[in-house]
Formats: sequence, structure tokens, C-alpha cells
Amino acid sequence: MNNRLIKEDSPYLQQHSNNPVDWYPWCNEAFELAKKDKKAIFISIGYSSCHWCHVMEHEVFENKKIAKLLNKDFICIKVDREERPDLDQYYQNVHMMLNRRPGGWPTSIFSTYNNEPFFAGTYIPPKSRNNMLGFEELITIIATKFKEKDTELFKNAKEIQSFLEKKERPTEAARFTKDFAHKFLRQASTYYDTENGGFSESPKFPQTAILSTLLQLHQLLDSQEALDMVTHTLNNMSRGGMYDLIDGGFCRYSVDKEWLIPHFEKMTYDNALLSEVYLNTYKITKNEHYKTIADETIYFMIDKMMKDNLFYSASDADTEGVEGKYFVYDYEEIVKLIGSDATYELSITADGNFEGTSIPRIKENKRSEHFIKSRKVLKELRTKRTYPFIDKKIIVAINAMMIKTLFIASHPQAELSLSALINKMYVDGTLYHSALIGKTPKIEAFLEDYAYLSQALISAFTHTQNKKYLVLAQQIATDSIAKFFKEGRWLFGTTDIITEADINDSGYPAAVSIMVEVLFALGVLIDSKYTLLAKRSLEFYSLKLVKNPFFYARLSSSALHLQFNDLVIKTNSDKILEIQKSFSNNYYPFLYIKKTPDEDSTLCSHESCFAKIKTPNELINIIKNYLKSVNSA
Repeated sequence: MNNRLIKEDSPYLQQHSNNPVDWYPWCNEAFELAKKDKKAIFISIGYSSCHWCHVMEHEVFENKKIAKLLNKDFICIKVDREERPDLDQYYQNVHMMLNRRPGGWPTSIFSTYNNEPFFAGTYIPPKSRNNMLGFEELITIIATKFKEKDTELFKNAKEIQSFLEKKERPTEAARFTKDFAHKFLRQASTYYDTENGGFSESPKFPQTAILSTLLQLHQLLDSQEALDMVTHTLNNMSRGGMYDLIDGGFCRYSVDKEWLIPHFEKMTYDNALLSEVYLNTYKITKNEHYKTIADETIYFMIDKMMKDNLFYSASDADTEGVEGKYFVYDYEEIVKLIGSDATYELSITADGNFEGTSIPRIKENKRSEHFIKSRKVLKELRTKRTYPFIDKKIIVAINAMMIKTLFIASHPQAELSLSALINKMYVDGTLYHSALIGKTPKIEAFLEDYAYLSQALISAFTHTQNKKYLVLAQQIATDSIAKFFKEGRWLFGTTDIITEADINDSGYPAAVSIMVEVLFALGVLIDSKYTLLAKRSLEFYSLKLVKNPFFYARLSSSALHLQFNDLVIKTNSDKILEIQKSFSNNYYPFLYIKKTPDEDSTLCSHESCFAKIKTPNELINIIKNYLKSVNSA
């Protein structure tokens, strides 16, 4: 028998529509009923490609005994974190406050009937084990305390709620000095894994915000150390495992320190942002390997994750209930097809490297003729397998990330996807957050949607010089300021729960940092008033940022704009193609091009134009001299 989730568009909520739990989507009806019946509220947050969300569903939410207890004593609410990132961010903060450590998914929250949280967890097994309280025992205890009107429980819930409602305000602004960039480098080198790359032991996430900032520091400070950290990390990631050597594309993260064994779900945001990093590294180093990885990833996204020019949000780790089944290979089967030499080259062995099977991985990033032939065979084998479930939500922020990368790659798909996204999600002057293809969007956009879409539009303008993109970027950014910018700080969402925007880079760079970058860009391209707003934003978050720049990597990148100005080349249509072809942004990360009727080409900041440009080589010398002057000032 279906529950209420059967009426929802979200693929994740649909996955739970056959649970015996009497789920509600996030709605007023659920909270009103909780108040009326004086019942505790259980809120479960996850997403469709989350492996442990599937495990908890199977073990707990499909358990009829547990479902009966939940239905009797609780109002149960299911939330898709991708559909409602504002709610997810709010309850991740709850988890951090209650447990003094980050949360994750599935997120399990228990609240009073006034939605005052008092317990937060992640995956909870059905029965107690390994010193972990089981879900059945937990809800029995909570239900009993609720019936007895346990004063301590309600008191704690009130205290937590009052703390959550406090607005964080800095006591003073910290000053950004020239040492800020070097401090980021020092902190990055402290956490850097010199053997495998990356910035942790295990699990290992791609952390594109850190990699992007290090690339910029290489350009701005001529830091070989920064570039080495990036290239060593990219080389190790792309050898196979977390990177799918057969289909292309990156999995969410690696459970080991060597980037070998992934959680096999593939997120569009990871593939968009990693492709961007690989492309930018290629432009700087001219190493064709990085371009190959970016091209293969983009091909995967277009081939497997796109319909009607729009990109789906994610694909699952599991196939037919087995994690990684689509991706791994059996030695006996493969050795007959490609021979023992080829299986050795791809690390496909009799013992395997993942639960008796093998994940393809090469020793070095040099692809032999054997590899090319073997990959074709292994790819053909996959066509006979069931592809993992794909969450077909179209999310504005995530599509915008992919579109920006397509423009960087000069891919013809870029404008097609941008047009499709705007037509579907920007309706009568209102920007929406997500929708399925063929469905009308219902949830209005959050700060991240405004920020990433504005950024993609600015990228579209700089690559095409079509003014309509710049005009729309300004409009969307201006709307976001009116909706989310309050007294120097940024809000993430303004609907059911007003949420402060976080400056931590979680799955992808924080929306605040992207919006600050957009404001700096608009400041140099249109009006310096946007530069002032960007500076005011950085001032609000400066205390945290100056103390620990590495922990807020993308906002640290945004803060670099204070020392190294955004610059724009103003030139006429005859010279613009020559400059774009010869220069790109290889030498300076905060550089834009804008077509003007003037015959002379000039280089300008948001304050003034300061150099005439006759040839692209001359421009390179001007930029180098400019960097010398800034770094020596």
C-alpha cells in the first residue's frame, strides 16, 4: 500500500512511497497534526543515490514492526536534501550542535510537536549493536518520555531552539593582509597527503574548492608548491577507482586513502567541478592528460546524464541492491576476453581489490594500446548490465556548474543547455530550484541557484560576448541581493525555515563564495557598486576567514580578489578573437573580456583603465608586471 509520498515528484521520495511507514512530505499538514495530537516528529533526510540511505530504508523503514511503532507515536516526515537544501543545511547544523561533529546522510532528527529538535543522528541500525543504540529501542525510549512529558527533554529542546535562532554577528571585522594567501598555502601543505594527494587520509573527497584555490595561488604567487599539490592529486585521482576508467566520470568519494575504492554514486556537481579543475590545469600546464580526463567526463555526462539539454542530479551506487555491481569485473571472465597482460595493466586480479572483484585501475597515467582495446571490451560488457538508478531531478545550481564547465571547454552543448535551463526554471521573472523534465517547477530557488546561475551567465558572456547573458546575470544577482542579503550577511533560504548561508564548502563550494565572485565580476564588467557589496560580504565573514582560510577554501579564493583586482580587457570585435585564442585566463584567474567600439584595447580594473594593449604578448607582459607590483607592494 502506498503512502503520501506517491504523489511527490522527487525520485527519492518516490523510492519511499511503498514503505509501511506513514510518511508525510515536508508540509503544514504534518506539523499541524503533530501539534493537535501532541506527537513527537521524526524527520528523515536523504537523497536517491545515497548508499546508506538505501541500507536504512531496507533495514528500518521496510521493517513492519518498526513502522508500526513509528506510525503509532510519531509524525514521520521524509525530505529530499537535493530538493530542499535549505532544510538539509538547517538540520546538519542541528546535528553539529547536538553531537559536536558533522552529520551526513541519512540524517535522522527527532523534534517536539513544535519542531524543536532534541536528538540528531545519521544511519541508525534497527537493533542495538557495537555500542550503537538501535532504532527500535531509541523510538521506544523517546515515545515513553514524550508520553510522560519528560521535563528535561522539553527543556533541552527549548534551549537548542533558542540557540538555533540566534543570529551570528561578528563583533568586528578582521583585516586581510598580504600574508593571507601564504597562510592558505601553509595550512594546505599541513593537511596535504604527499604520497597520494588530497587533504585527508580516508575517506577522501575531491575537495575541488581547495584545488581551485591552489591553482589560483600558483598563478598569482608563482607558487610551484601550489601547482604540485594540484597536479599530484589530479594524477592519482584519475588512475582509476574513484575515476571510472571505462565510462568516464568521477564517483562521489574514495573510502581509502589511495582513491581506489569509491562509493560508486556519481554526482553531477562533482563531475562538473572536477572537469573544470582538470581543464584549468590543462590550460596552465599544457599536459594533455588533464584535457583527456575532462573530455571523457563531459562525454559521460552528456551520454548518460542529460536529456533535453538538461543534466540529471546523480546516479546510484547500487545496482539490483548490490553496491558497485555495474562497475566491477570478475577476473576469470575478463582474462579470457583480453588476456593476462591486459588484466594486469588494469589491476584486474584473481583476488580482486573490491570484495573479490576488481575495479579497473592503471599503474601510471600512460595509456597503452592494450588499454584502449581493453577498455572497449570492458565498456561493451557494461552495455549488457543494468545501469544504476538515475535521479532525474533538474537542479538549477548543479546544471549551472556543468554549463560553466562546458563554456570553459568551448563545447557546443554549453549554449543549448543554458537556454534550456533558463526556459524551464526562470519563469515570469521567478527563478525556481528543481523540477523533473516534463514537470512544472514548484520550489523557488535558493541562494546557491542564484549564485551559480549568475556565474554561468557571466562565463557565457565572456566566451560569446552576447550581452543578453550579462544583462540576465545582473538581473539575477540583483534579485538575489534583494532576497538574501541582510545587513552584510547572506541567507540561504527564506521559506519555511530561514537559514543562514554557510561558508563551509561541503559537497560543492559554498553559495556565499560564488555570489561574492559574481559581485566582483559585475563590479568590473558593469558597475563598481557590486564590488562594494562583495567587499562588505567578505568583511562580515572576515574573522573566521582570516583565522582559518584553508577551512573556507572557496571564500578564501573570493577574498584574494581584495589583493588582486578583477581586470577586464576592453577591446573591439576585430581583436577579441585573437586575444581570447592567445591568452585565455592562463596567467591571471580574475580576467574578463568585454567588447567595446574603441579601436584601442585597454586593461581596466573596477576603478580605472591603466594600460593599452597592442598584442597578446604585450598583454602577458603587462599582467606579469602587474602581478610583480601587487606582490611587492
